[in-house]
Amino acid sequence: MAHIQDRPIGVFDSGIGGLTVAAALRRRLPGEEIIYLGDTARVPYGTKSSRTVNRYALECALFLFNRGVKMIVVACNTVSAVALPRLKSVLKVPMIGVIEPGVAAGLKASKAGRIGVIGTPSTIASGEYQRLLLQNDPGIQVSAKACPLLVPMAEEGRLKGPVVDLALNEYLGPLRRQKIDTLILGCTHYPLFKEAIGGVLGEGITLVDSAEAVAAEVEGVLLRESLLRTYGPGAMLCCVTDVPRQFGRIGRTFFGEGLGRVHRVTLGEGF
Repeated sequence: MAHIQDRPIGVFDSGIGGLTVAAALRRRLPGEEIIYLGDTARVPYGTKSSRTVNRYALECALFLFNRGVKMIVVACNTVSAVALPRLKSVLKVPMIGVIEPGVAAGLKASKAGRIGVIGTPSTIASGEYQRLLLQNDPGIQVSAKACPLLVPMAEEGRLKGPVVDLALNEYLGPLRRQKIDTLILGCTHYPLFKEAIGGVLGEGITLVDSAEAVAAEVEGVLLRESLLRTYGPGAMLCCVTDVPRQFGRIGRTFFGEGLGRVHRVTLGEGF
């Protein structure tokens, strides 16, 4: 029987964006095996109701749990904002989201105390980033903006050009006028737009991608729970609920290397 340390880490997102978190995990913890699930048949989650997000999130988490993962990383800001408490109450496995590490990184990066947050409509409407930022530092100024078009554009591989610039100027204009000094990218898809976002905002604004902070927290949990796998290299298994070929093609941009075979799965069944 395999030791619990040899079990994989489960990572899930509504689509392809969580590969930025998986890539950070791979860099920091090369010995760990990873099962990644992208719910590409139902992306984006950020425009769905909280009830729907909770249902989808539980189905994704159960898929990973039933494959014996030793930990689950919710690499989706929408799920982290809306459904994480319920997931933790239902599934008895170490589990972390992406919001708290992102908040900590944003507070550390900001010098002037004027922090912007961009995310999906559900993430921004939840107010979770705003609440945690102000809870940790009541003296800061927080400006938040929903950016509903960015996830579909990222899923299509449309990361720059006139359409992207038009959307970013619309979304980021209010934050620029608030003179933010730090912008938290509150969606795992958004790091793919770093270059375009930097071009719209100009110099002097720090962009915070929570992926590295998440990887550091995962390492801490594994060490604390004696779950760290110290040899390897670990394998990476990718599963999606629709269009594996497109996921594999675009996913290389997010992950930084080829993904190998991408398995199409039906939640609630095997593959």
